[in-house]
Amino acid sequence: MQNQWADKNVLILGVTGFVGSWLAETLSSEDFGSNVFGLVRRQSVPSRKNISHIMDSVKILSGDLNDMSSIVDVLKKNQIDIVFHLAAQSYVTRSFESPTDTYYTNVIGTANVLEAARHYDRLEKIHFAGSSEEYGLVVKDDAHYRELLRSGVVVSPPPAMDGNGKVISELPIKETNYLRPLSPYAVSKVAGDYMCFCHNRAYGIPVVRTRAFNHEGPRRGEEFVTSVIAKQVAEGKKHGKKTLTIGNPDPIRDYSDVRDIITGYMLAVTKGRNGEVYNFCSGKGWKIGDVARMAIKMAGLEGRMSIEIDKSRFRKAEVDVLVGDCSKAKSELGWQPKIPFEQTIRDQIQHWEKQV
Repeated sequence: MQNQWADKNVLILGVTGFVGSWLAETLSSEDFGSNVFGLVRRQSVPSRKNISHIMDSVKILSGDLNDMSSIVDVLKKNQIDIVFHLAAQSYVTRSFESPTDTYYTNVIGTANVLEAARHYDRLEKIHFAGSSEEYGLVVKDDAHYRELLRSGVVVSPPPAMDGNGKVISELPIKETNYLRPLSPYAVSKVAGDYMCFCHNRAYGIPVVRTRAFNHEGPRRGEEFVTSVIAKQVAEGKKHGKKTLTIGNPDPIRDYSDVRDIITGYMLAVTKGRNGEVYNFCSGKGWKIGDVARMAIKMAGLEGRMSIEIDKSRFRKAEVDVLVGDCSKAKSELGWQPKIPFEQTIRDQIQHWEKQV
């Protein structure tokens, strides 16, 4: 895959973020040799901590996703070949606090990227980073569905039934699953996802969509749950912190390493079919509480650090389970997750030990 990226002009939207920084680091390395550009808004106090170690390898450009003309200018002036659209308000809790801001940033921003592409005729591919949160309310089995109905939850569209009137499990989640988003963030990603599909079919924009399940690793923002856990465990190791505080311990998530996910994104660009969507995931579910217990054990803090549940951190509408099926990405793209989740958490703890 390396030689396909040599001397390509690659624009990363969201380059200063968690995933964007890993992607920029990889593509600008000697192994791949791309010319990497990053679009950032003008800020009085720029936050570029995630890419400080590669600033000599990335050309930072000023622009704004809310200003389509600035995106067109960047594409044309720098003869961009490939765009990775990773920029978003991506924190689910914040989306509940400020849904309008999330919609404006994520939906209008994506619309402007796609419209800018219509005014630039040499683009080879756009990658749109969707999310497993788009799937939202997933029906585990018949008993789960009946329980939802008894509690007054509307499941729309309703799940498929077998010949005996029993619900067909929606796990593991395929790309063909219903999208029942449960947060403003998830709704904004569904909108962007469908806009990409529409612009491909209606205008021929060369865009590929992905839905990555939870992906973690060093540099993960401290508001996200694995960093919440890893940071507190690091504080336990270095400073004797005795309590690890988390929100809801019961939701089940499918975790992958960010370094595997960016490989998937790159394969989606080089091998993915325009207009298509691909899941990236491990296929294994972890309860959040179990992740916390694993991190404590990994750090040798068993018996010295306890877990405390803070109900104020619970979501307003919780996604109970997200476990994916990545067979499509494996068969069509040749993608395979390689880094065990245990290693990801170990790396995150070591990262936070340097910060706390």
